[in-house]
Amino acid sequence: MAMKSATVFVCQACGTQSPKWMGRCPGCGEWNSLVEETSAEPVLSAGGKPPAQAIPLAEVHPEEGRRLCTGSRDLDRVVGGGLFPGGVVLLAGDPGVGKSTLLLQIFGELAKERAVLYASGEESLAQVAGRAHRLGISGERLHLMAETSVEAVLAEVERLAPAVLAIDSIQTSSVGSLSGGAGSLAQVRESSARFIDAAKRRAMPALLVGHITKEGMIAGPKALEHMVDTVLYLEGERYRHLRALRAHKNRYGATSEMALMEMTTEGLKAVENPSEALLADRPVGVPGSVIGVSLQGTRPLLFEIQALTSPSAFGLAKRMSLGLDRNRVQLLSAVLERSMRITLGDRDLFVNVVGGVEVEEPALDLPLCLAVASAYRGVALSSDLAAFGEVGLAGEVRGVGSPQPRIAEAAALGFRRCVLPASDAKRLEPASGQMALTPVATLAEAIEHLFP
Repeated sequence: MAMKSATVFVCQACGTQSPKWMGRCPGCGEWNSLVEETSAEPVLSAGGKPPAQAIPLAEVHPEEGRRLCTGSRDLDRVVGGGLFPGGVVLLAGDPGVGKSTLLLQIFGELAKERAVLYASGEESLAQVAGRAHRLGISGERLHLMAETSVEAVLAEVERLAPAVLAIDSIQTSSVGSLSGGAGSLAQVRESSARFIDAAKRRAMPALLVGHITKEGMIAGPKALEHMVDTVLYLEGERYRHLRALRAHKNRYGATSEMALMEMTTEGLKAVENPSEALLADRPVGVPGSVIGVSLQGTRPLLFEIQALTSPSAFGLAKRMSLGLDRNRVQLLSAVLERSMRITLGDRDLFVNVVGGVEVEEPALDLPLCLAVASAYRGVALSSDLAAFGEVGLAGEVRGVGSPQPRIAEAAALGFRRCVLPASDAKRLEPASGQMALTPVATLAEAIEHLFP
């Protein structure tokens, strides 16, 4: 019996469905965001075969040993040790940040030993081949398609049986049986479901490129991030040479892992020593500059935190931040006023994490407060000083965990002094280096020690 199609109105902002058109979405409140769409027949698993029967866990063999190495040690670490068989990775980032370049580099390495399929819906075959030539990629096992039809790509998957599949991008893919243009919620959801079904059924890793909206979110339904196994963000400013590849979701490894890469004329190259690259050209003896130690996934990194205070021109203080959460900066500035007995209400505060990398770990609270105090008093801190620790509303310095690798990373780069939470200092193993540790329990204690 034929399945009757139904017409629904879907919000392009949140995905809420309504049987009739409404001026305002009842789910998110957006105006004029409901678009008429025709629901499609559900996708049958395993190519229309009957549902598989449940089997005992003892008969299921893990496939950890079959991971595919991408040729990049840092990228393999971010995704959890390589591409998992049947795993689907969503790669997102701002326009021009280098998503297609990174994807083509990965497939160039994978194609040295196996057949791979790269389907581009945004560029012609000549454009993709031109980029591959600039990157020095060649090989008969790298198959290219300039196609937006999901059915056509899946047909080629059945013919070639590639080891890995790439879709660039999921917002340009469309299913012929669905109404609405490519990029709509229904098209993105259905296209993703069919590619994921093919990847799981064939134990074939798949990489999907996703667009970013002006709000910094992945375009399409939020369910897209829940459908895939791994979500990677390629971050960085267009006019800077550094790029950060970060895992926001990973079913096969640790989250918040980050790999630092450099954009060159030959493509993206891994930075061997990220902390050293982030601290390059660091000013010495300048007030407002403090080195913070942050743990990105399982890897400690050193960041330079810069702060600048200046009298407000109109009596309305501004708080501007690059690389750190602006709300967190406002909160810590209030804690500083209470702990230092200073007045920041009539001063503008500017905070910057050098390198253009977004950092969210609370371990940078203490170095941020020290940088603001240094800028306010006009006193430069020692150039061999590093710090880490979370600051609470009462001015207490809380532990952040993993102090040993943080201190080891700072010592490896020549730092000889470290200010850290007292609770973390108690868990340290006997150190063998020349690092002088200053455990502090409160922010006031840290400031009194560094600004006598």
